[in-house]
Amino acid sequence: MIQRIMASLDTTTQARLQQVQARIERAARAAGRSPEQITLVAVSKTFSPDRVREAIAAGQHRFGENYLQEARDKIAAVATPGSQEAVEWHFIGPIQSNKTRELADTFDWIQSLERLKIAQRLNQQRSPARGALNVLLQVNISGEPSKRGALPRDLPDLARQVATLPRLRLRGLMAIPAPTHEAARQHASFARMRALFEELRAELAGTGANLDTLSMGMSDDLEAAIAEGSTMVRVGTAIFGARA
Repeated sequence: MIQRIMASLDTTTQARLQQVQARIERAARAAGRSPEQITLVAVSKTFSPDRVREAIAAGQHRFGENYLQEARDKIAAVATPGSQEAVEWHFIGPIQSNKTRELADTFDWIQSLERLKIAQRLNQQRSPARGALNVLLQVNISGEPSKRGALPRDLPDLARQVATLPRLRLRGLMAIPAPTHEAARQHASFARMRALFEELRAELAGTGANLDTLSMGMSDDLEAAIAEGSTMVRVGTAIFGARA
């Protein structure tokens, strides 16, 4: 009975991943882009290590987490000694100053960087043996007081300073726009993000920074994000199902 349930879960996860990958491919083709230009991060927050293992078995190797302790336990549980399949972990939640050492030790990417003080702490606490920590600057593109992220006007100065930190590798921008089912509003938010991204790339030209990642788009709006230039989508519900 247990084996039948696990087989069903495996099939469901694999089928959902295939559906998401098909959506990404269709959206990329419609925008005149190659699907290989878009990276899929499976957002596994609140889901068990077994669900992550199912996704890994189905070919997914990049995962996003919001909560440090949950992520640490999950990463340890999923790790397979001697495995040749590298799993890449992205932190996409709010960052507390007293958690930066553990974040620097645990993750391959930090997508939710919004303050220079946090960047400096991550830089100081990242082990040189692990190589540079990939970071994205989170942008409050909707201008909502309740949303996290740097304001667009503050990005150039923040980016220039983060780009000088030797144990961080500034890769680009991330945003979580205000949710909406109106396609025009989705496109407008993502178009503003793309414009900010291009302006920042031009601003940092000649500094050695190589911005190549624009992380935007989730289960409900990835098509609009890809149409407007996203290079990384973060998908949870469409892969793992609704959260309890």
